[in-house]
Amino acid sequence: MMSAPQNSKVIQPLSPQDVEQLEKLRNHRRDHRQVLDANKPDVLLHVPIDGLVKITFGQKVADKVTSVIGSWRFIIFQSTAICIWIVGNSVVTDGAWDPYPFILLNLLLSFQAAYTAPAIMMSQNRQSELDRHHAQNDYEINVKAELEIELLHEKIDILKEQELLQLSETVKQLSSQIEQLTTQLSKQT
Repeated sequence: MMSAPQNSKVIQPLSPQDVEQLEKLRNHRRDHRQVLDANKPDVLLHVPIDGLVKITFGQKVADKVTSVIGSWRFIIFQSTAICIWIVGNSVVTDGAWDPYPFILLNLLLSFQAAYTAPAIMMSQNRQSELDRHHAQNDYEINVKAELEIELLHEKIDILKEQELLQLSETVKQLSSQIEQLTTQLSKQT
């Protein structure tokens, strides 16, 4: 007769808290998918439990300023403008609009830096917030996947146990049939 093999790794069933958390995560992902289907994906960052997180007008402006300032086109344009400014003021010495120490140019560049630095910081803050939302989303997906895998392990273990029980019963039945046949054969001879 065959006995069920002992598993070296015992899988713990999911706790009620894990099952509840899994159900919340499933509902959350379902809501997230429905909202993404209904709205434009470029406007949505993440769907928290309480509602949508949308990009504000100030965040859009900060992103646009950062994308313009952080491009090679802007660097080339600004470098060209500064060179023209310096050459133009150096060539025209008597009637120069901004003579040699280039105080007006310095003022304009300081003005530009004073306003672009905060815009860049706002854009970086929004990007880090977006990264936090993505990290939270990834965490939720990982937890859900882990819980789903545990549930699948439980189901497979249950199926294995049922299969082993069926095999054991089949072996018992076959053994009893063999015994009956042997007793019948021994009686006949």
